[in-house]
Amino acid sequence: MRLLITGPLPEKVIEAARARFDVTLRPETTPLTPAELRAALDYDAVLPTLGDLFRAEVFADVPAPKARILANFGVGTNHIDIAAARAAGLAVTNTPGAVTDATADIALTLILMTARRAGEGERLVRSGQWQGWHPTQMLGMHVTGRSLGIIGMGRIGKAIARRCHHGFGMEVRFFNRSPVADPGLPARQTDLAEVLAADIVVVAVPATPATHHLIDAAALARMRPHALLINIARGDIVDETALIEALQQGRIAGAGLDVYEHEPTVPEALIAMENVTLLPHLGTAALDVREAMGMMALDNLTAFFDGRDPPNPV
Repeated sequence: MRLLITGPLPEKVIEAARARFDVTLRPETTPLTPAELRAALDYDAVLPTLGDLFRAEVFADVPAPKARILANFGVGTNHIDIAAARAAGLAVTNTPGAVTDATADIALTLILMTARRAGEGERLVRSGQWQGWHPTQMLGMHVTGRSLGIIGMGRIGKAIARRCHHGFGMEVRFFNRSPVADPGLPARQTDLAEVLAADIVVVAVPATPATHHLIDAAALARMRPHALLINIARGDIVDETALIEALQQGRIAGAGLDVYEHEPTVPEALIAMENVTLLPHLGTAALDVREAMGMMALDNLTAFFDGRDPPNPV
C-alpha cells in the first residue's frame, strides 16, 4: 500500500511506516498546497497533519480518489471535512490519547508564565535592564487557591483540572455541551457565563463550526479585569480581534496562547503586548509524545488495511 506522509515525523515513526507501507515522505514542513492536496488522493493512504486542508473542494476536484483513509497525526480534525471525506469513500482517524498530558502541561505552562509574568521577566533580564530584586518588582497573580474555569471537559480538560486542583488547590468549574457524570475531582459543571467569571479561563474544546468564535466580544466582556484567558485548543475558537481589543482596553489582565486564529500569522498587536504569553503551538512538542502520536496513526492504518476497525475513528 502506498502511503503519503505529508511532512517530517520522528525517525522511529518513519522506520515503522516503511516496514509496513510503501512510503513517500514529503520533506517540507509547510502545509500541502492545493495541487498537493489533490495529488495526495492518488495514494492508498495519507497521514496528514493539522495544516493540510482537506476541505470539501479537494474531494470535489478528485471525484474518484484512490485514497481510502486519512490517518490524521493529531487529535483535532478541523482541517478535514469529515463528511466530504466519507462521501468520497475515505475513513478518517486521529490520535486522541497520546496528546492529553502533553497538552495539559502546556496549559499549566501558559497559566504560570502569564500569571507570574515569566515571559516579560525573561525579556527584562535578556535586555540587560534588570536592576535587581525589590519588593514591588513585577507583581503578578498568585495562582494557588484561584478559581479555574474550563471550557470543554474532555480528556484534556480533565487533565488540566487535575493539575490545577491537586497541584494548586484551585476551585474548578467547567462548561461542557453534554453532562459530565464524573470529572474525576471536585468540580462543578455550570453555564458558560459562570465559567467565564473565573480568575483563570482555559479553552479546551474541539474546533467545530459550533465553537468557531465561541470566545467572542460578548464572552470576553463576561470575564473580570484581573482574569487571564488561556487557549490550548484551536485558534479560531477565540475571536482574535475581540481578544486584542479586550486586552488593549484592560478589560482582562492577560492571555496565554499556544494557538492562533490565522496560524502561523500572529497579529503584531499581540506580539507588542507584555501581558500576553505567545508559544509556537508547542502543545504536543515532546519527542516521546510525537512518537506515540505517529505510532497511533500507524496503528489506525494497519488495522484499516488488515480489515479491522481502526482504534480511533473520527
